[in-house]
Amino acid sequence: MATQAVLSAQERGEQLRREGIVIRTYGLWKTYIMGDQEINAVSGVDIEIRKGEYVAIMGPSGSGKSTLMNLIGCLDTPSKGDYFINGNLVSTMTDDELARIRNKEIGFVFQTFNLLPRATALHNVELPLIYAGMSADHRLEQAKRAIAQVDLEPRMYHKPNELSGGQRQRVAIARALVNDPSILLADEPTGNLDTATGTEIMGLFDRLHRQGNTIVLVTHEHDIALHAHRVIFIRDGKVEKDEKVQK
Repeated sequence: MATQAVLSAQERGEQLRREGIVIRTYGLWKTYIMGDQEINAVSGVDIEIRKGEYVAIMGPSGSGKSTLMNLIGCLDTPSKGDYFINGNLVSTMTDDELARIRNKEIGFVFQTFNLLPRATALHNVELPLIYAGMSADHRLEQAKRAIAQVDLEPRMYHKPNELSGGQRQRVAIARALVNDPSILLADEPTGNLDTATGTEIMGLFDRLHRQGNTIVLVTHEHDIALHAHRVIFIRDGKVEKDEKVQK
């Protein structure tokens, strides 16, 4: 029976890859035990995101969108259900396997930038390649290419405290791009930026999408979500609506 289940998952994964589906969840649940109470942060979520899509996951505070983001980003494991990323069944993986998938398949962009303060912009962008075991020459070339993608070549040897908030977020986006991941997963990427800088950063995401990147954006701001081409609304841990954005 175990072998049959594994083969079934493999076949499903291969089919999803053939159809260009990067993210597919089947009945995804995340349940927390609080004393004698069960809290369902995510309740039976089914979502499908195709290669090249630009999708926003939106919902009010406490809706479950952050928990769903952690599951999609392989930062947490579901209590029930299956989750495939790029044809890989990740919902049953070990922590070490999840770490490898995170480094290879997902480029993270966080609200708080998460940069090493004593490292240059270039070295911050190189980090995922160091973890991947890439040679020094190759990773330097790849990191410089990622920095060029976000228009930050003149500042590549500056440290984070020598950069503006918008420039720091560009470094974080370059770091997310450097491994050529299957998806860019951005969590409230304009949350720490002023309105004008936030607009610039969203313009950069628009451009990266036009270049073929698959982007999943988690936000509670309606105007930010409208940059995406499709919005999945989460409420009480469930998908309330899933609709295309009228451009």
